[in-house]
Amino acid sequence: MAGLFQKTQEAYYQQSQSSFSTEPNGSQLTFTLTNVFFPSVPSAKTDIRIFVNDVEIDTDNYSYSSPTITFSGNTNNTNELESDGAPKANATLKVQERALSESFGTYQYVSLDDVVNNFLIAYVGENKVIPKVKRTDVLFHARRGLAEFSYDTLKSRKSQEIDVPPSLIIPLPHDYVNYVGLQLVDGQGIYKKLYPTRYTNNPTSLLQDDNYNYLFDGDGNALTKSPSEAWSKFKEANNTGTETTQRSLNLSDDTDIEFRFNEGKRYGLTPEFAQDNGTFYIDEVQGRIHLSGDCSGHHLVINYISDSLGTDGEMQIHKFAEEALYKHIAYSIASTHTSVQPAYVALLKKERFAALRNAKIRLSNLKSEELAQIMRNKSKWIKR
Repeated sequence: MAGLFQKTQEAYYQQSQSSFSTEPNGSQLTFTLTNVFFPSVPSAKTDIRIFVNDVEIDTDNYSYSSPTITFSGNTNNTNELESDGAPKANATLKVQERALSESFGTYQYVSLDDVVNNFLIAYVGENKVIPKVKRTDVLFHARRGLAEFSYDTLKSRKSQEIDVPPSLIIPLPHDYVNYVGLQLVDGQGIYKKLYPTRYTNNPTSLLQDDNYNYLFDGDGNALTKSPSEAWSKFKEANNTGTETTQRSLNLSDDTDIEFRFNEGKRYGLTPEFAQDNGTFYIDEVQGRIHLSGDCSGHHLVINYISDSLGTDGEMQIHKFAEEALYKHIAYSIASTHTSVQPAYVALLKKERFAALRNAKIRLSNLKSEELAQIMRNKSKWIKR
């Protein structure tokens, strides 16, 4: 752990950083921070950023227990980390303290820990909504409420941009619930939408002998092989649409012999196959996205819905929905206690419904001027 950098000063704030030279064999997994260049060693993982050869490392690839950093995985950083998560041989590891000015937009959110603390102070106690409750119960219902709100109330849509590996297999995000869309990025930064295929998957491939009988191990379990033939053939396919179909839609190319050959064949074209970007399917059991062969070498953007329970830093609620979460926790706790009167539980349920409705209206973010500007486009005169 040699080669400490000196402290740097930014334009508006001071930011501490240090760096290490990794081992020649790329096997070092732990690094210890000192107060040589940190006035105070950062206490939480959210206070630091880690770079290997000037590439920021995904937070899923390491843990931090002040003052020790431990690498434990390799997600989206295959060029910088070994398979076990250790920085590659002779790489430069830089740890940078996250400045307060980098926390743009966080003021509009309240952390889940603050929600739990506020609830215990304002709602629990003698002559209050909940006379007595354990903190673990409040935390459980707060997390459940946050997950439920993420599905239809909160802005829980996230996106990731990754390089498509040669294996054409991508793990699902750690907080994935459902996908919104997958797109490839072309040379101009424009998205090219991928469409899911419904006609293949990655089944369990059973081993058979020459007589096509199943093979079993000593415990009587059927032997399997991986990958399956269906996945292998899907991976090797270089085109999801056909070149002739794509070119037949180019109506301006009247001199193209192939266009004239396919003239009239657009009738009955299936729209879901009328594209040449690529296809994918999701293996929900193994938590993987399988891409067709023509996606190789591209950048992929995954838009998905999160349950907002991925990491401690992600478990937060917008202030517009904070009151709704308090009402949800109160109703959830009261509905599980046999000592609470049913009429009072029904009252808390109505309050929860009203608070959640208000949160949806506040978070809808409708602007009358923007809506009017869009509607003006609907009254255009179309000249023929």
